[in-house]
Amino acid sequence: MIVYHGSCIEVVTPDIVHSRKTVDFGRGFYVTPIYDQAKKWSEKFKTHGKQAIVSKYLFNENAFEEMKTLKFDSYSEEWLDFILNCRLGKDITDYDIVVGGVANDKVFNTVELFFDGLIDKTEAISRLRYEKPNLQICFRTQTVIDLYLKYEGSECL
Repeated sequence: MIVYHGSCIEVVTPDIVHSRKTVDFGRGFYVTPIYDQAKKWSEKFKTHGKQAIVSKYLFNENAFEEMKTLKFDSYSEEWLDFILNCRLGKDITDYDIVVGGVANDKVFNTVELFFDGLIDKTEAISRLRYEKPNLQICFRTQTVIDLYLKYEGSECL
């Protein structure tokens, strides 16, 4: 499978060291099989006067069976609970790979409403179902990156 990473730099040798801890699926290297999504991620850097670069990789999907993987097929209560734990820095799971929807700005606003007690979990999930489909894959261990991800090139936008 071809996957992409949007950034302000070319990422020839991905690692998890440079990742923030309190993001959607926790510390890791994030990619997507959706080129336009990676492009959109990278173009956010232009607003800060930086470059927009999309790096491309070949991902060996055998990793899904060979490594400890968590997949969310939709925005669900389980997805929301996982995102909340990760964003609060309370994730203690040991998954190598986590796959699922992105908590974009609109999604994050819904999460904030839930955090603030203004909507319940059922309402939060209901709102999330109307979001544009997207997908992120988080490689949470360096082993996954080293064994299953191969750099193929990049483009400056």
